[in-house]
Amino acid sequence: MKPAAKFAAIVLAIPIVACAAPAESKPLPLWEAGVLGGLASTPAYPGSADRSSRGLLLPFLIYRGKVFRADQSGIGARLVKREAVELDVGLAASLPARSDDIAARFGMPNLGTLLEFGPRLKVRIAEPSASSRIRLDIPLRAVIEARAGVRTQGFTFEPKVVVEMRSADGLWTFDANAGVVIGDKKVNRYFYEVQPQYATATRPGYQADAGLMLTRVGASASRMINEDVRVFGFVRLESYAGAANEDSPLMKKKSGASAGVAFAWTLGRSTRFAGD
Repeated sequence: MKPAAKFAAIVLAIPIVACAAPAESKPLPLWEAGVLGGLASTPAYPGSADRSSRGLLLPFLIYRGKVFRADQSGIGARLVKREAVELDVGLAASLPARSDDIAARFGMPNLGTLLEFGPRLKVRIAEPSASSRIRLDIPLRAVIEARAGVRTQGFTFEPKVVVEMRSADGLWTFDANAGVVIGDKKVNRYFYEVQPQYATATRPGYQADAGLMLTRVGASASRMINEDVRVFGFVRLESYAGAANEDSPLMKKKSGASAGVAFAWTLGRSTRFAGD
């Protein structure tokens, strides 16, 4: 795996491990570090008929600083925190895909490692109980491609509602979310445009437009086996019906699913606790 892909894999691993961490009321260490292993299967790109399945074994770091954080909410810099509103800068990433391994994109440029970052507003909508809460996430992210250099590939807007819960004993955590992904013209062109030089008898030329990319629902659960070992699983369902570019010859399916399982083994943690 290329260095950029390794970096993206590690970036993806951190929030997965952090999501597996139980949302307990007792003080948590400022940092935890260990090893993450897991398997995941996802569409090669939104709307692809081909899949990408990977197994990874990576180091992870959870850090719960007052400004920079890599915790159950993701990775980023917390800029504002109030009782019901939080503003931070979030980071996300996705792994690359070789077009020669994707029937619909054969002969087209590869899809590179994508890094996404930008401001994210989180608004607490309700707290039905001491062990559950509902919030609205409103992130706007720039999309950066790392492939033979670094270049921007547009922006995405991904508002979603998130429900978080934990069991009374704190051993189980659950979350469910539902939202949409909207892309500007540039990022939609990246995935769905077919320029004239790549058109074939079965893949006509196509000009992509800005707009809805997909509608998504997902759920995850984690179980603490002991103080150092956690297991985690997730499933995510996407619908591309009504997408701005559903007529693209690269849009091969109306829906897609992703799933994965992982474990996190904490090898060390700080004696200092996180404090807000």
